[in-house]
Amino acid sequence: MQTRRTLVTLALGALIGGAAWGQEPIEIIVPAGAGSAPDIIARIVGDELSTRLKRPVVVNNRPGAGGIIAVMAAKSASNPDTLLLAQAAVVTVTPLTYRAARYDLETDMEPVVSVADTPMMFVANAEHGPKTLADALAAARKDPGAVALTTTSRGSIPHLTAELLVQTTGAPFNIVPTATTGQGIQTVVGGEAAMTVNGVAPLLPLVKSGRLKGLAVTSAKVLPGLEGYPLAKDIVPGLQATGWFMLFAKKGTPSARVQQINQIVNTALQSPAVVEKLAKTANYPLGGSPADARAFLKQEKALWSGIVKNTDIHPE
Repeated sequence: MQTRRTLVTLALGALIGGAAWGQEPIEIIVPAGAGSAPDIIARIVGDELSTRLKRPVVVNNRPGAGGIIAVMAAKSASNPDTLLLAQAAVVTVTPLTYRAARYDLETDMEPVVSVADTPMMFVANAEHGPKTLADALAAARKDPGAVALTTTSRGSIPHLTAELLVQTTGAPFNIVPTATTGQGIQTVVGGEAAMTVNGVAPLLPLVKSGRLKGLAVTSAKVLPGLEGYPLAKDIVPGLQATGWFMLFAKKGTPSARVQQINQIVNTALQSPAVVEKLAKTANYPLGGSPADARAFLKQEKALWSGIVKNTDIHPE
């Protein structure tokens, strides 16, 4: 009986500890530059893994080509302890809009955990723009093409969120992708365009200062710090969209190790200190099991692929 109990204890210890780690540091590859939201989130995750596993963690920034450079580096890395922290557009949109993006992270790597997300926000010129999203819809229908709605670059999550608004309501907004986030916002602040849509981080300070009018937030529920702003889905059913960040491991990573990393990240996401760090980038913790991450990824791929198809965006 004692021998059997010992074997059970060893088996449980192996599951919790995961498969043996290699000699190299854990590497987290990020498809964005230093100081960006993906980079900040990767470093938060890296700090937690390093502390709890007592192993060095290196964040490797590999921006460019819509995330293709980072994804291919992660897929081909010789270090088995390589992770990829990728944002929504890299995972779901780039494979549809870049011919060179020959990957599907749902099958080419192991989804570990959905780390965090941030909603989009529709805003308007504070003086001359629409006062509500319903007003904006009415104005667009009354004068097709006259209501300019700026976004970031074509194929970005903000751009596709604008397209989702049009495809869901049929309201003929004049969607105008701009080269940078700042340019799109400035066109609205300066009155050249009526509206813009972007993640809440660059917009909220301008809304709170009164330079922009917050029309609607595309989250599923009211989030801390965003109380008082209408939910887009309450005005246009189905209008939900977020930018999000998911952690992947290399294909074939032992399931015990995937579970170990998943548990560490989930524990971290319940920490007030980590929640506060995420809040500084206007991101909100997600978490869940690897199965939850796979289900979420499948759902998001279906959403964005449908929008891309209906927008008639062709791979470049």
